Amino acid sequence: MTDVLRRGRASLAFGFFAQGVAFALLVTRIPAIQDRYGVSDALLPVFLAAVPILAGVGSVVSERLVRRVRPSRLLRWSQPVVLLALLGVGAGDRVAVLAVALAVFGLAVGALDASMNMLGVSLQRAYGRSIMLGFHAAYSLGGILGASLAWAGAHWDLALWVSYLPVVVLLLPAALVGSRWYVDGDREGAEGAETGEGAGGGGVGAGVGFKVLLPLCLVMTFAYIGDSTVSNWSAKYLQDVLGSSEQLATVPYNVYMVTTLVGRALGDFGVRRFGAVAVVRGGAVVAAGGFAVVASAPGAWVGMLGFTLLGLGLCVLVPQTFAAAGRLAAEKDGRPGASDAAVARLNVFNYVGFLIGSPLVGALGDAWSYRGAMLVPMVLVLVTVVYARSFEGRPDRYGGGHERPRTADVGRGSNGL
Repeated sequence: MTDVLRRGRASLAFGFFAQGVAFALLVTRIPAIQDRYGVSDALLPVFLAAVPILAGVGSVVSERLVRRVRPSRLLRWSQPVVLLALLGVGAGDRVAVLAVALAVFGLAVGALDASMNMLGVSLQRAYGRSIMLGFHAAYSLGGILGASLAWAGAHWDLALWVSYLPVVVLLLPAALVGSRWYVDGDREGAEGAETGEGAGGGGVGAGVGFKVLLPLCLVMTFAYIGDSTVSNWSAKYLQDVLGSSEQLATVPYNVYMVTTLVGRALGDFGVRRFGAVAVVRGGAVVAAGGFAVVASAPGAWVGMLGFTLLGLGLCVLVPQTFAAAGRLAAEKDGRPGASDAAVARLNVFNYVGFLIGSPLVGALGDAWSYRGAMLVPMVLVLVTVVYARSFEGRPDRYGGGHERPRTADVGRGSNGL
C-alpha cells in the first residue's frame, strides 16, 4: 500500500509539472499568438479574459462530474485535451481556430486544475501529513521550464507550432502512462464512484455550504490578485516607476517564480513543524511586506527584493487553501469523496482573482499611482491573517498531524491497484 501511495504521489506530481509547462508556454507567448492570428489590441483582452472564465465553467462542471466519475479519470483525460488544445493554438491560421482552441483549453484547464487538486487533497489525507505544497512546487518547476522554452522559441524566432509540438509529443504520452498510477485516496472503490454512492453525491452542497467555505474563497481570490499583480505588472513597474532598463525589468518575475518554487519545496516541512495556521499567517505577512517594499522602493534593486519576498509569501497560500477546503469538507461530511466538490468550488475563485487582479492594479495605477496601487493587494493579502483560523484542523486529520496512512483511507488506484 505504501508503494501505491508513492507511485500515486509521483504520477500526480508529474501531472502538476506538465500543467505548469503547458500554461507557461501559452501565457508567455501571447504576443506571438497575437501576431500569428492578427488579433487587434482591442480584441486581445476578450480572448485573454475568456480563458479564465471558461476555466471557471470547467471547474463548476467538474464539481458535478466527480459525483459519478472518479477524479483520477477526469484528470487522466483532461490533461491530454489541454496539451492538444495548446498545440491547436500554435498550429491554427484563422481567428476562429484560435477561439475554438482557447475555449477548449480554458474548459479543460478548469477540469484539470480541479481534479489535480482533488487528488492532491485526498492523497494528502491518505499520507496523514502535509504534501500538498510539493505538488504545487512541481507546477512552479514546470512553469519555469515552460517559460524558458518560450524564451528559446522567441529568441530563435521559431513558429509557435514548432515550439509547442516537441513539448506535446513528450508530455502527452508520459502523462497518459503516469495516469495509470493515480490514487483516489478517499474513494473506497470504483463501483461507488461510478454510481455516485460515496462519491460525494450531494457532496459539499449537502455537507458544507458556501457560507462555510467563504473565508477560504476570499483567501484564494486575494492570493491570485497578488499573483496576477506580479505576473502582469512587475516588468512595467520596474521599468516605468523604478527606472530600470528593459532587460532588468524582465528579472522580477523570474525571481518570483524561483522563490515560489523554493518556498513550496520547503513549505510542507514548515506545515509539519509549525502547523498550517502559522505557515499561512507567516506567508501573508511576508507577502504584505513584499508589496510594501515594492510600493516604497527607491530603486530597481530594492523593488526586486520586494518581488522576492512576494514569491516566498504568496507561494504557500493557494496549496494550503485547497488543503483546508478538503479538510473542512471531510470533517463536516465523512463520506468518501466529500472534499472533491469543495475543491472544485474553491478552484473557481482562482480564476476570479486572476480576472480581478490585473485590471484592478491597472485602473488604480492610471487613476492614482502605481505605487499606491501596490498597496491594495497588500491590504487584501493581510486580510488572510484574519481568516487564518479557517486553516486549522483537528490534529488527527490530514494536513496537520502525524497520523500514519490507513488502508481504509487509501482506496485503490485508478488502474485497480
